[in-house]
This record gives sequence, structure tokens and C-alpha cells, in this order.
Amino acid sequence: MLPTQVQLESKPCPICSKFDDEVILTGRDRLHNLPGKFTVVRCRSCSLMRTNPRPTPETIGYYYPDDYGPYQFTKVSKNEKQNLPLSQKITQRIFEFNERRLPSLPPGRMLEVGCASGDFLHKMANQGWEVEGIEFSEKAAQTARSLGYKVHIGSLEIAPKPEQKYDLVVAWMVLEHLHDPILGLTKLQSWVKPGGWLAVSVPNIGSLEFKIFKDAWYALQIPTHLYHYNPNTLSQVLEHSGWKMEKVLHHRLLDNIIASLSYLLKDININPQLSSKLIDYSTTNKYKYLKHRISRLIYPLSFTLSLCGQTGRMTVWAKRVN
Repeated sequence: MLPTQVQLESKPCPICSKFDDEVILTGRDRLHNLPGKFTVVRCRSCSLMRTNPRPTPETIGYYYPDDYGPYQFTKVSKNEKQNLPLSQKITQRIFEFNERRLPSLPPGRMLEVGCASGDFLHKMANQGWEVEGIEFSEKAAQTARSLGYKVHIGSLEIAPKPEQKYDLVVAWMVLEHLHDPILGLTKLQSWVKPGGWLAVSVPNIGSLEFKIFKDAWYALQIPTHLYHYNPNTLSQVLEHSGWKMEKVLHHRLLDNIIASLSYLLKDININPQLSSKLIDYSTTNKYKYLKHRISRLIYPLSFTLSLCGQTGRMTVWAKRVN
């Protein structure tokens, strides 16, 4: 049963502007175990997948409780540079994938959409950038503001036009949450300078992970994930919004697989304690040391899947089309 405070809406494909879909799967909220069943469909014309019907913009906040992971405060460091031995720096460079990699740019003006509690704003400010943010959660935005950063509270769709244009816009695991990604990306395109950059990360629905786990895939996260991209469909959405995709970086991380295994164990009611530990392993720092050790052991697998474009997350760089 759907909660009375949640209303659903059905919307056509934002690229094709029509309802011509095939049903891919039906699933539920696994992140917080909130009620409701939701369907993922694929447009027969352009192949973009979306959650349809979906919660309306006014009521989707029900599925973003205060303990939603990205809203949690991340302790920031005033000293971003670590004095590590050269050997350790080389090891980190090889084994640890930077999910928030950026094009090589001199410091300028940066906007982060979905800045949460402000840890990335803080990092970029320490590197000389003039930073601003947009955040849907008032609680998370206030935390970012307490660090001294300018943050607009609300969705991208209703955010005001900036006083000055940006050199760079970033959105880490945000685009899949937007009710109208083309509207949002078009708005961002008008906010950047000619030749300005966009860097986004999203789950990759074209990955082997999704093919294996289907509705138990950790990165599916319906109903808060409204769109489900692969490199081709994301490129189409960017093109319709005035951006040109320049680079796709497939993450060398397998955390989604561990969390998805946890969901499968829970579904078949086998070893609830192990299921809980697997979630903690993949989504928290509770087993940080073990995680680093295992990531090195399975590096050949994660590297190969990344090389083949089959890992569950990707970062994309795009440039404004002038």
C-alpha cells in the first residue's frame, strides 16, 4: 500500500515526449523499507529507463528521511593534503578510484548540485575554488552553511539564477533523482560560461551488476531514483540539454555487488546477521581496514569490469555546447 501522504504521477519519456514503454521490473524501497511498489520502464524509441509512475515532487520527500545517507555529516579536514610516503601514494593511485574526478581546470567558480552537508564544497574551496551549492534537504544544507558556504535550499528546478556564471558544475549521484533532468540540465547549461564544464556521476543501469541482480541491485534505489542511465541514454539526455559528453569514467568499485548480495540474502531469509554486515561493509566505514584489503585482492576483477564498462557507477564529463 502507498502511504496516504504520497501521490503518484505518470510522465512520458523526457527525450521522446511519449508513452511507448516496456516494463522492465517492479520493485520496492529497499534503502529504508518504506511502503510502496514501483515500476521501471524502458522507452521503446530511445531506451531511456525511468521509474513510472513515480512520487510527485511535492510528496517524494517521504522517501528521503533524515537518516538518508548523503544527508549525514561528513567530518571535513582543514588540511586536505596528506604527507604520505611515495610508495603509499603510488599504491593509492593504482588501487583507489576517485569517484569525483574532474577535468584539469584552474580554480574558478563552481556550483555543486546536491551538495549535502558540504564536504566536497569544503574540499574544492581549499583548492582555491569559489564554491556554491544547491541542496534539497534543509537539515543538510544548514550543515553546509555552518561551514561558511552559500547554499540554496530546494530543488534545482526552482533554484534562482546565479549572479555570476560558473566555470564548473558538479552533481555527484544527483541526476537520477531529478524529476525533469532535461529541464535541470538545460538550466545548468545557461548558468555556465561558454566552454564551461559539467561533471556528474550516476549509477550505470547497463552494467553487469544490474543484469545479475535486477530489482535487488543496490544502486537501483527506487523510488528516489527516477531515471536509470547507461552511457548512451545519458549522452542523449545531455545532448537534448545543450551539453556534449566528452568522457566516461567507469568506477573501479564493487561495493554495489556486496550490498546487492545482502538484499538477496534478506529476500531468501538466509543469515540475517551476515546480510546486515554486508550492508555495513559496503555503505559505511565500519570495516574500513578490511575493505581496503579486499579491494586490493579483487582489483583485477574490478579493473577488468571497469575497462569493459560493466561496473555499476560512472562519472561523465560534458562541455557546454556554445
